[in-house]
Amino acid sequence: MAAYAICVRDGQVLLARSPAPDGTPEWVLPGGGMEHGEDPYDTVRREVREETGYRIEVTGILGVHSLHRTFPGRRFRPSTDHHGVRLVYEGTVVGGELRHEIGGSTDMAAWHELDAVPALRRIGLVDLGLRLWRERPAAGRVDLA
Repeated sequence: MAAYAICVRDGQVLLARSPAPDGTPEWVLPGGGMEHGEDPYDTVRREVREETGYRIEVTGILGVHSLHRTFPGRRFRPSTDHHGVRLVYEGTVVGGELRHEIGGSTDMAAWHELDAVPALRRIGLVDLGLRLWRERPAAGRVDLA
């Protein structure tokens, strides 16, 4: 389980940067995995604060995304059957100052113009989150096909 935030203001979206498996930086939604016993609402607020320096007010839940993948085994490691459930919240910055995370899963945070996002190297969750934010489907789900 993980929780992520879409924070949009003045035509810009807040993103964090994380290294891809090959080490190349890519942009991600601020957020991440729930700690044992943690409420996802608290997870998204904690993760945004850790990765960006901002405190947010959660203003709604945009959707839920379920992801099931099998990762092939590598030398001396078996394959992994992974099922992730990602909650995407909408948030508004209410305090704090933009800063970069030190010693965490991301190394940078920045605001990006919405129309510049397609040119960024990013994970698919960024596009999914923005689509949920734009379309606001009643069921909290969009068809990814």
